[in-house]
Amino acid sequence: MPSLTHTEALTRAAVVDVHHYEVALDLTAEGDTFRSRTVLRFGASADAVFLDFEPASVISATLNGAVVAPEALAGERLSLTGLASQNELVVEADMRYSNSGEGLHRYTDPEDGNVYLYQHMFMDGARRIFPCFDQPDLKATFQISVTAPASWLVAGNAALEEPVTDGHWRFAATKPISTYLVTLIAGPYHRVDDEHEGIPLVLYTRAALAAQLEAQAPEIFTVTRQCLDRYHEIFDIPYPFGHYQQAFVPEFNFGAMENPGLVIFRDDFIFRSAVTEAQRENRANVIAHEMAHMWFGDLVTMAWWDDLWLNESFAEYMGSRITAEATAFTKTWTTFAIHRKSWGLRADQRPSTHPVAPADVADTHQALLNFDGISYAKGASVLRQLVVWMGDTDFLKGLNEHFAAHAFGNATLADLLQSLSHAGGRDLAAWAEQWLRRAQVNTLRVEVSRDGSDYAEVAIVQTAPADYPTLRPHRVGLGLFDRAADGTVVRRERIEVEIDGARTVVPALAGVRVSDLLLLNDGDLTYAKIRLDPESTAAIPAVLPLIDDSLARAVIWASVLDAVVDGERPVADLVALVLAGLPVESEVVVVEDVLRLSRGLVDRYATPATRPAALEMIERAADRLLAAATPGGSLQLAAVRGLIGSTVDTARLEGWLAGEGMPEGLTVDADMRWLILYRLSVLGVAGEAEIGAEYDRDRSSSGEQWAARCRAARPDAGAKEAAWSAVVRDRSLSNRLAELTASAFWQPEQVELLTPYVERYFADMPEMMRVRSGMSAEKTAIAAYPSVMVAPETRRRAAELLAREDLDPILRRVVIDADDDLRRALAARF
Repeated sequence: MPSLTHTEALTRAAVVDVHHYEVALDLTAEGDTFRSRTVLRFGASADAVFLDFEPASVISATLNGAVVAPEALAGERLSLTGLASQNELVVEADMRYSNSGEGLHRYTDPEDGNVYLYQHMFMDGARRIFPCFDQPDLKATFQISVTAPASWLVAGNAALEEPVTDGHWRFAATKPISTYLVTLIAGPYHRVDDEHEGIPLVLYTRAALAAQLEAQAPEIFTVTRQCLDRYHEIFDIPYPFGHYQQAFVPEFNFGAMENPGLVIFRDDFIFRSAVTEAQRENRANVIAHEMAHMWFGDLVTMAWWDDLWLNESFAEYMGSRITAEATAFTKTWTTFAIHRKSWGLRADQRPSTHPVAPADVADTHQALLNFDGISYAKGASVLRQLVVWMGDTDFLKGLNEHFAAHAFGNATLADLLQSLSHAGGRDLAAWAEQWLRRAQVNTLRVEVSRDGSDYAEVAIVQTAPADYPTLRPHRVGLGLFDRAADGTVVRRERIEVEIDGARTVVPALAGVRVSDLLLLNDGDLTYAKIRLDPESTAAIPAVLPLIDDSLARAVIWASVLDAVVDGERPVADLVALVLAGLPVESEVVVVEDVLRLSRGLVDRYATPATRPAALEMIERAADRLLAAATPGGSLQLAAVRGLIGSTVDTARLEGWLAGEGMPEGLTVDADMRWLILYRLSVLGVAGEAEIGAEYDRDRSSSGEQWAARCRAARPDAGAKEAAWSAVVRDRSLSNRLAELTASAFWQPEQVELLTPYVERYFADMPEMMRVRSGMSAEKTAIAAYPSVMVAPETRRRAAELLAREDLDPILRRVVIDADDDLRRALAARF
């Protein structure tokens, strides 16, 4: 697929004015294609232009009544000449279904054989459905009609224009939107309806999940109503796209997609087994995130992908904020501090780092690679700092001015800064240059000198990487925590500090009694790597478990984890802290993320000689938490999951799988059974017979995915060969199954067996990139990387591949970043 360049997009936008698309899809034919008929009306001020178009075959094409020559279609572009000032293009073609999560994805449910379709255009997939000007600044109205089997349900961005007759669905025209936001679903979906303040609310999912949707719909609708109300409180323009539909679909590449009027979610959010409070919070956060896009991205859309952050950073920030302010899930900033922000920090320190708002993004391939922790989490953290700096009232005032000025149009960073600067009465150009236009992250360290039991001087030292020397202004909290007589730890006070330059003295603490722990960035108001003073660092194991503020604990955990990633602290210190602090942790998201991140660091940073003992300490921590947790609660579930993932006690696992010895309050439901079987597969106890029997027991979409993971995880030469060949060469393997198979392939317990596949990764991945495309290819390449093969030979092979001039740019980015992670692991080991 060719990559549209920014230069091409600018040239095309200068000569084209797109008015309206009428798209009719016929989904009734057998086979791998569907029929698409498009009538496109547009103005032009040039004689020639090209459209983006990827048909299986063209039936007919006319421009202003004249036949378009077949040779006009080449390289997935349809070139038109002889344009008039106003034009009508009519094209009828057969288009291919996909199994990549792009275009019109087709899925057959293994549980009941039902076929489901959903349309995902991001970021340049509209060409797979109809000929179009596929760039965000060429907005138009869209009127979609669909002919489908009579038993199917069809839904799209807009409401139905007329009653459904004989399987024919015709929808009203949309408001002006970008091509990448046009969507539909079709199939025997189950539907649940509600209404709020005149806005129709609808939920959809597969028939196999109907009972689960019915049970969970009240919570989903409640969160939706609460978020709508809060957005209507802070934004002047109410939700602008009529009904608010949310569809939960199979094998979706993203967590969700913000199509106006019909938001698409991965159907993992319709839970079929027991889940933790953190998982429910995450679902609420994603609902709030996608709803934020109705204003940030849909109502006002970036002009080009260099301003992706105008979509994703704002939605990430608003998702956490609105969930905390409007729903029962009030601790989303704790989740952000330990979970989301670490994603941004890792991405920002890799060789591929880029500014939140880069000056230019050359083409859509580069744009896809910027959908990362920088555009989401770093950008959101920077916005949080901006709100602290300029004040919430002025911030919201500026956003409302921005929406009013650009509603149903496009905007740039300069447009937003103009609105914010006007609202706040200050020029934000210098702030934006430092925070948005420059890459990488600062480190903030606390320096302390004492005068007896008092502080003589407290200073905050700011540093930056040599290649990215920007020092930024920060407004941060500095918290003083003391151990009380009753054994608890309390925050004595928190002061705000303005940091500017390389060293900032805090005069307010001169002469103040020394605290047991001095927490920099208390409240998590800025984006930086945080390092405490030596005495506070030494006090963490004793103080951390007793702090009653979950956000403060998250900031401390994040700082410790980051120091281990950087090689400043050994992984042994981390697992010791896990054993000391995790068994008394009360916030489930902290438990889940500390266990997940610690396990990943142990697998890569510990040596083969030290890894078993480190893993055993994580298991002990999870076991202690499991014993202390309230039966049936989220902490108990998080603890048992962490224990399953770290134990080598196969007899215990086999007993649980047989229903023996599981602690009171826990149910060995379908996903728990698979999690146990997955660990047994890794350890070589469960084989094909056990996996096949479990899949016969659970022949569902989730069961199919778990079975693929279990098979790939087995320490068996034949199983590894089958899994690798499927990932690299099997076009029939769907996006989701390819990613999950790859993610289960590499196991630190199987280094000897996997050694030959290090060479094969670097030899075979270019072929895989030709088999798969876009985000599916990127995710599979990341999952398949030999990240647990921490050896100089892995890095040497990576260097050889990166020396190829013909290397796919997506694969190049994946390998550069993964190799840098491996560099850190090697340095930590030696």
